Amino acid sequence: MLLSIALILIVGFIFSSIFSRFRLPGLLGLILTGIILGPYGLNLLDSKILSISADIRQIALIVILFRARLTMNISDLKKNGRPAILMTFLPATFEIITVTILAPLLFGISTLEAAILGAVLGAVSPPVVVPRMIGLIESGYGKAKGIPQMILAGASVDDVFVIVLFTSFLGMFQGNRFDFFSLLSVPVAILFGILLGVLVGYIMVKLFKYLHVRDTVKVLLILSVCFLMVSLEDSLKGIFPISGLLGVMALGGIILKLYPLLANRINIKFSKVWSGAEVFLFVLVGSVTDISALSEAGFFVVLLIFISLIFRMLAVFLSVAGTNLTAKEKLFTAGAYTPKATVQAAIGSLPLAMGVPAGSLILSVAVLAIILTAPLGAIFIDLSYKKLLDK
Repeated sequence: MLLSIALILIVGFIFSSIFSRFRLPGLLGLILTGIILGPYGLNLLDSKILSISADIRQIALIVILFRARLTMNISDLKKNGRPAILMTFLPATFEIITVTILAPLLFGISTLEAAILGAVLGAVSPPVVVPRMIGLIESGYGKAKGIPQMILAGASVDDVFVIVLFTSFLGMFQGNRFDFFSLLSVPVAILFGILLGVLVGYIMVKLFKYLHVRDTVKVLLILSVCFLMVSLEDSLKGIFPISGLLGVMALGGIILKLYPLLANRINIKFSKVWSGAEVFLFVLVGSVTDISALSEAGFFVVLLIFISLIFRMLAVFLSVAGTNLTAKEKLFTAGAYTPKATVQAAIGSLPLAMGVPAGSLILSVAVLAIILTAPLGAIFIDLSYKKLLDK
């Protein structure tokens, strides 16, 4: 395992630096590193590290979402209250409906299989979007109108909504009836996730004001509590819906509100943690990207992905309609809401494993969506924000 960790860090940093040198997002180099080193490439990564790949990616996601909330002032988000709420579900809904309609026509699959495919494609990727929005907040681009804050909030909840739909559609395929009460679990999971984070955050702020320890120790304690909240979500799955990741964000928000001095100090610590976590996250996303699945990815797969993205962007324009955003700012918001990676890597292979006839097609589309949208979305954000947003 030590050799695998060394390869991930060394090769990852080298490829990331090469891509950055050519003014391309470093994450492209990291994903490429994972594809090359992973089981579908040279197969140089230890099976032990691949077996805990999902957990490592989850840790990295926790780090970036907690840090995101430390940089997001809720008063800025209130400027875009209605659009921020619509962004959590409307773009994903448009994309899923588009795929559900088009996929049977293009590939001859059933409507239910198309809905499963739409749910796989429907989620945006927080690890691609969130770090860039944090950078915009810190540099001041779009901050006055709350644009990066709005995208941050939407991307964080979008995944919860899509995964619930994916689970419901997969349940229908297995012979279970579609349970509309499962849709009610979305707001319940959001509400109780936030309440849990607020409660834990309040307790931790009180603790830190009386417990004088180094900030490094505080970061370790916070991370441990975040892991517990996410683990609680897994433990209660099927019993009671709660979003551990939203709890993580709420925890960061309470610390920012009640103890801003500490929030600023630990944000510096978390930015350093993210430097390493980012490498592992995107390299491991690349390692589970089965490029052999692209054998089924012909022209119609590419066509489906881009048409669904067009309708996703249309939904973003509808979400921000009636706001004070300029046409350029609306274009940036729509483009920044397209990258896909982590959710597709996590669930793209599940339909095939569960015997869905179109499972191999779904995996092909998921892999190609990662390869196309993660880099293109990241490049769009990196190259356009200075031109489309005001500072």
